[in-house]
Amino acid sequence: MAASDGVGTKLLLAKAAGRHDSVGIDLVAMCVNDLVVQGAEPLFFLDYFATGKLDIEAAADVVAGVAEGCRQAGCALIGGETAELPGLYGPGDYDLAGFAVGAVERGREITGNTIQAGDVVLGLPASGLHSNGFSLVRKIVDELGLDLAKPAPFAADGDLGTALLTPTRIYVRECLALARADRAKGFAHITGGGLLENLPRVLPASLGAELDASRWEIPPVFAWLAAEGVPDEEMLRTFNCGLGMLAIVAAAEAEAAAELLGGAVAIGHIVETEGVALTNLIWK
Repeated sequence: MAASDGVGTKLLLAKAAGRHDSVGIDLVAMCVNDLVVQGAEPLFFLDYFATGKLDIEAAADVVAGVAEGCRQAGCALIGGETAELPGLYGPGDYDLAGFAVGAVERGREITGNTIQAGDVVLGLPASGLHSNGFSLVRKIVDELGLDLAKPAPFAADGDLGTALLTPTRIYVRECLALARADRAKGFAHITGGGLLENLPRVLPASLGAELDASRWEIPPVFAWLAAEGVPDEEMLRTFNCGLGMLAIVAAAEAEAAAELLGGAVAIGHIVETEGVALTNLIWK
């Protein structure tokens, strides 16, 4: 199995903040998290770095982040491509793409086809915004005239740039532990589309989910974005809202599965109605 992805406009925030050491982790995370939802163990990773004129220091920071992401995912970084494309990219601009290959034994693929009403949805906490919604985030930062080097309005310590650039959490070890124990019926990596669009992709036709937002902690960054005028529907379709990965398991195995996932919480259950219904959504 293979998965490819990029980091998107989060790169523009990295450029503005002058920090390039975390986006490589994001790049790996976006690929390997998409692999592991199928039960596949990531084996190796390749990256593509394109820029107008190579900045050795920035590129070294990016590659160091890629290497750290591969270490977290337990896969090998076997190479990549660096391209200078003057005229296509402006000064200091660059783009990233990645490609990961994984393996799963035939017949052990996780497809979601055994999911049924009554199954429990477990949520694994996100580390922050991960790598989605940054066009909207940057617009809010620009409209408010915020300085990325100044304290974040939603955090007691640390500057805004560092807080927004917190790298995407990699869920490979936790998800593989559940898959190898034969307790995973399905996984959903919460990326673009949020909770409302990513969870239904793994569910059989005619099934949906009811989620209770009071059961997980919503990080302050999301409350800040909501307070700045982002509507609830947009929040739920753009951001992960505190959950980067969901697992669907049988109700009888929910407690054991949560332990295997390490820190997962039961946030809802599968129902015989299509779509995702969310209750008790309060931005704190």
